[in-house]
Parts: sequence; C-alpha cells; structure tokens
Amino acid sequence: QVQLVESGGGLVQTGGSLRLSCAASGHFIDLYKMAWFRQVIGKNREFVASMRWNGINSYYGDSVKGRFTISRDSAKNIGYLQMNHLEPEDTAIYYCAASVEAVATYAFWGQGTQVTVSS
Repeated sequence: QVQLVESGGGLVQTGGSLRLSCAASGHFIDLYKMAWFRQVIGKNREFVASMRWNGINSYYGDSVKGRFTISRDSAKNIGYLQMNHLEPEDTAIYYCAASVEAVATYAFWGQGTQVTVSS
C-alpha cells in the first residue's frame, strides 16, 4: 500500500506561484507513475499533469501547459507540481495520485490540498 500526503497549497494572487508536494510512504519497492488532478466542487475532476517515476515521460493538461511543471525526488519519494503564472481558474483542490503498476489507472490518492488564486 502507498500513502500519499499533499502539501503546499494556499492562497496566492493572480500571476503568483506555488509548489505542491506529494510525499509517498508505505510498503512498496518503487512507484511507476505519479499524477496531479484538480477538482472544483460541483465539477468533474480535471487532469493536470503526470509523469513516469523514472522521469522519462511527462504529460500536461492543455490548460496548464507552459505554466506548470511536474517533477520528483525519487530518493525521497516526493513528487512536486510547480505552478507558475497562476490564474483564478486554477483555484481547486489538487490531488496527487500514484500507481506502482504499469496500468492506466491510479490506485492511490492523497487527501487533497486547496489552492486559491485571487484576482
């Protein structure tokens, strides 16, 4: 099992930056992939970014391309989401998700961290 804990959310002004962290712990040998999703209450969950844990491949949702960067510290089992040029539309609860297998889904999810961008 993998436990994921997000941190780094908060309130920021338009144009500002935040870095989210996702610490993975538990009984596993290695992660296969990690992703970030976000959700506004009452709306569908939106894909933000994902990466293979080996760092070779990363993908981004269209709304965040060029502004957000996903990365990881594999030695510490921590994933990051650097968010720059934030906009009010980025306001949401951000969740990290991870998988230890090469499957399309994510078996493990964090509890979420709130990001609020003021205009």
